[in-house]
Amino acid sequence: MHQPAPPQRSERLQSLHHFIVERYPRAQLSLKYKMPTYEVDKGWVAIANQKNYVSLYTCAREHIQPYIDSHPKVKCGTGCLNFRDGDEIAWADLEPVLASAFSKGH
Repeated sequence: MHQPAPPQRSERLQSLHHFIVERYPRAQLSLKYKMPTYEVDKGWVAIANQKNYVSLYTCAREHIQPYIDSHPKVKCGTGCLNFRDGDEIAWADLEPVLASAFSKGH
């Protein structure tokens, strides 16, 4: 059974959602793999609630590498950034991540 996100994580998910749609108002929102997914042309990003963090998925390391270079302690996967509950999110540094992910097909 799906558990709702704790309040802090729910706020982070909402903040990520607003961050994306404010910068990319023409992004098409859908659910893919049970995650809110935002598509612009052939590029996309998705967000998800995990057990101890929220994730921003881009599907390619090249999109997230500049963020990792600036914030080497951030938890990450091959093409995703995982913001643990206590982590600060460097919002300005996420803008190039979105720009890269939305500008290229995966």
